[in-house]
Amino acid sequence: MRVYLIGVGMGNPDTLTVEALEAIEKSAVLLGAPRLLEPWEDKRCLPLVRPAEIAAALEGAGQGPAAVLVSGDTGFYSGAKSLWPLLEDCEVQTIPGVSALSYFCARLNTAWQDVHPVSAHGRAHNAVGEIQSHRRTFLLTGGKTRVQDLCAQLCERGLGQVKLWVGERLSYPEERICAGTAEELSGEIFSDLSVVLAENPAPVERPWNAPGLPDGAFRRGKAPMTKEAVRTLVLSKLRPEADSVVWDVGAGTGSVSVECALACPAGVVYAVEREPEALRLLTANAAALGAVNVRPVPGEAPQALSGLPAPDRVFIGGSGGALEGILRAVLGKNPLARVVLTAVTLETLGEGVDCLNRLAFTDVEIAQVAVTQTRGVGRYHMLEAQNPVWILSGTGGEP
Repeated sequence: MRVYLIGVGMGNPDTLTVEALEAIEKSAVLLGAPRLLEPWEDKRCLPLVRPAEIAAALEGAGQGPAAVLVSGDTGFYSGAKSLWPLLEDCEVQTIPGVSALSYFCARLNTAWQDVHPVSAHGRAHNAVGEIQSHRRTFLLTGGKTRVQDLCAQLCERGLGQVKLWVGERLSYPEERICAGTAEELSGEIFSDLSVVLAENPAPVERPWNAPGLPDGAFRRGKAPMTKEAVRTLVLSKLRPEADSVVWDVGAGTGSVSVECALACPAGVVYAVEREPEALRLLTANAAALGAVNVRPVPGEAPQALSGLPAPDRVFIGGSGGALEGILRAVLGKNPLARVVLTAVTLETLGEGVDCLNRLAFTDVEIAQVAVTQTRGVGRYHMLEAQNPVWILSGTGGEP
């Protein structure tokens, strides 16, 4: 049986290609979402959305040919991807359509080859994180991710000045396009059938691909700081992902917070610190190094951790003598969180090993690093040893 798999663009027949129109005309039956079938009331139509139901209907549709209509372009977040494997016994001809991305950018008179495309339509998605980590982002919205919610979340994340262009009911007579910052549009109500183009002039970006910002990049003051070599090893043991939620407990100057933020451009880092001067330093360092996803959290752990979202990764650079309480707070939020902690005294080392074992952490690793750098003295270079540091890491066990 011949089946035409047709991308119909936004839904208005005016955006169909000539090839698509000819295929629809040849077809004995049309299948697809009700909205896409509306222009073809003179033909036999089966309003179906789920791929399995469409495939089953085609089996009993006779000799055909039949046309399955999918929104947008068949290669851009389309239902065609799920249909192809189910139609292997049919003679399938795929006919692409105009994507919402291509159409919307054309309406805005802008190119889209440098745009990061995201589908947040009908599913929960870290849409704010995508905008936070890219200069230009295109989003299909609807369902669990509405434009008005996105605007509110951007404002909560400190990204209220990000510029947005919103397109509603594209290609239809009631098409509406509006522009403004997230803050300006936060009071608007948009339909579910909307798309967004976001421009963030200062996305979270690492200046190079590997961790290890030079120590001189940070303002120091009197607050403690995890040095470059140790910080690099901490990141390798922490294994952050692009959208991880990270806790940095005892953040000091924020050197690890910033490194984690740059490693998690679509995530958030909560920098917990009890000293006001250190909080001011870490806030300044995050701003200076483009880590807008660092959230300073004043207070002493573990009490200050109670209101934070569940972490994926946790670094403990200072426990204030409350290591076990901090680890229990971590596991209470996420029993599978990965934790890295550092120790510069034998007492902290012993306590760390004991806590990780008693709290049933898995894949526990213990390493010691001793770094010696050089210091110029006239025309000579003297060796200058830094204090040895123990790095302990492990992952929470099963809940």
